[in-house]
Amino acid sequence: VLFCFSVFARPSSVPHGAGYELLIQKFLSLYGDQIDMHRKFVVQLFAEEWSQYIDLPKGFLVNERCKVRLVPLQIQITTLGNLTPSSTVFFCCDMQERFRPAIKYFGDIISVGQRLLQGARLLGIPVIVTEQYPKGLGSTVQEIDLTGAKLVLPKTKFSMVLPEVEAALAEIPGVRSIVLFGVETHVCIQQTALELIGRGLEVHIVADATSSRSMMDRMFALERLARTGIIVTTSEAILLQLVADKEHPKFKEIQNLIKASAPESGLLSKV
Repeated sequence: VLFCFSVFARPSSVPHGAGYELLIQKFLSLYGDQIDMHRKFVVQLFAEEWSQYIDLPKGFLVNERCKVRLVPLQIQITTLGNLTPSSTVFFCCDMQERFRPAIKYFGDIISVGQRLLQGARLLGIPVIVTEQYPKGLGSTVQEIDLTGAKLVLPKTKFSMVLPEVEAALAEIPGVRSIVLFGVETHVCIQQTALELIGRGLEVHIVADATSSRSMMDRMFALERLARTGIIVTTSEAILLQLVADKEHPKFKEIQNLIKASAPESGLLSKV
């Protein structure tokens, strides 16, 4: 997709003498909601003498009417994966009773999921929960305490990215990162993650709180998602990254959550 405008031609105008940075700002003001900010871009200028676009020359300044365009490159920018409570939302996906006998390591991911939700409450992080066709598959398991969840929503779509979820996210200022966990890794988790990064959000999938009926499906889904720039991580890494400092007022409580966790089950060895 190419994003174009004419400098000095309505609806866009850039001040005389403006350079590259101001052009970028103008593009973002016009097209920011359509641009995947994980991509790199190059600004190109239409050269009348060659009747084609060329890369913007170094030191370019606007001094006459011209046409420029923003061209997305195929190179992906490395996602750093920094997490802060104020810009993070937790997504708990379909941790329901009817999945208990079918999902591998289900007891373990319930335990880890509950620990994540306790951490979210301690740190004031919003939680969005979905339940896949609860009329037939039951509600979220009793072991998981949904107290304080911002939204608990039934769905039939596999992805959690429903209009109600998008509206809830829009109500939370400054959301940048989604911490995602639940079932199944290769269906609802995968489709949710891909939709979220398509909207410019950074996604962290919690490997020890995410599973499928088949370990092969789980493994290949996590590999595929990691290649797209989604961060595959662990619950302990998430919680400690969110507090970031031993002096954080909630550090001791988060540390106690981690200490109280069950021994590693072997699920992480299946990543």
